Amino acid sequence: MKENRVKSAVILKETVDDSHKFRPLPVATGSYPYRLRLDDVLDDAADAFQDKISFHMLGDTGSPRYSAFQAVVAHVLNGQSNRELHAENTPAFLYHLGDIVYNHGEASAYPDQFLKPYERYEAPIFAIAGNHDGDINPESKVPYKSLAAFMDVFCDTERRPIDFAGGTTRKSMIQPHVYWTLETPTARFIGLYPNTPKHGEIDAEQRDWFINELRHADTCRSEQAIIVCIHHAPFSADTNHGSSEKMIDFLESAFLEANARPDIVFSGHVHNYQRFSRSYTDGQTVPFIVAGAGGYVDLHSVATTDDDFVKEMPVTEGTVSLESFCEDRYGFLKVSVERAPEGLLLHGEYYILPETAEDLQRVEASLFDRFSVIINRKTHASQVVSAYTASLD
Repeated sequence: MKENRVKSAVILKETVDDSHKFRPLPVATGSYPYRLRLDDVLDDAADAFQDKISFHMLGDTGSPRYSAFQAVVAHVLNGQSNRELHAENTPAFLYHLGDIVYNHGEASAYPDQFLKPYERYEAPIFAIAGNHDGDINPESKVPYKSLAAFMDVFCDTERRPIDFAGGTTRKSMIQPHVYWTLETPTARFIGLYPNTPKHGEIDAEQRDWFINELRHADTCRSEQAIIVCIHHAPFSADTNHGSSEKMIDFLESAFLEANARPDIVFSGHVHNYQRFSRSYTDGQTVPFIVAGAGGYVDLHSVATTDDDFVKEMPVTEGTVSLESFCEDRYGFLKVSVERAPEGLLLHGEYYILPETAEDLQRVEASLFDRFSVIINRKTHASQVVSAYTASLD
């Protein structure tokens, strides 16, 4: 880890209360409890993922200003989605962690910021919305509601061409709501939507749904890992957003009320990569991963120990440690969950792109960080068992 950097999560000393930005959610397009089975999208092809599944994951891919790496990241992921070249290692899907388009979630932004760059991604693309996806442009000449374009792209009632696709061929997805659960043979992805405030805001209705989904997921734990996805990073060591105390309080209270914790938590929002270990007093360790360096033009720095604008985030009943971070490279995650004699094994790898990656024909991603989690079927407890981080110095 780089010298003079904090080794835990931080919070900003001064923050602005922007809870007034909270916007009403759109009407769900599917039925409660808002679950989607992978085979509803892949049909018979889902049979190949009964014992092992791998997937891409990243956030914050959009950018209102020119970003060379928006196209570079998409190009690398598009290539890895080619099933003929990569056979059994081909990801089953891409799970987007939000902020697909900037700055205001407008339909006109989707072709250039998402649909064109990822047109050649051969697998399905699922998503949770970020704060920018739900925002509204006050200067728009055409009135629209929060998340209207996101719903058309990701929460349609059937897969079909998108009206504002700008000539691209990618079809809409059929997620049942802006908060929803993806069911796969080896993992359940519980996706949340913390709305448009900078540090998130989740209402009572979504909280009740989340607690019920955690309880249900816990009954399936012997067969499926529990993965929580939330755009706003609960823990962060960056100097732009810092940790979200609101999201930490939301998650920890929900875990307690449901009497169940996830095996791992993924988020974006912060434009870098960070891997935290959240250790609880009962012995369980839950990795919290930030993967928001998907293409936005500006990356975010990790705080130094002498930074006057942040302070260490207090933690009760356990510890939070920053195990690895990358603040100056764009990148993405490749994650797998597979069955093993000892339980379920979750493997995560974070890949980065060279600083000078401009030539789309030659760019290659390199492994920066690797971690593994054993999910014990008998004790229903997860444990980080190994980790590796490359040096960029």
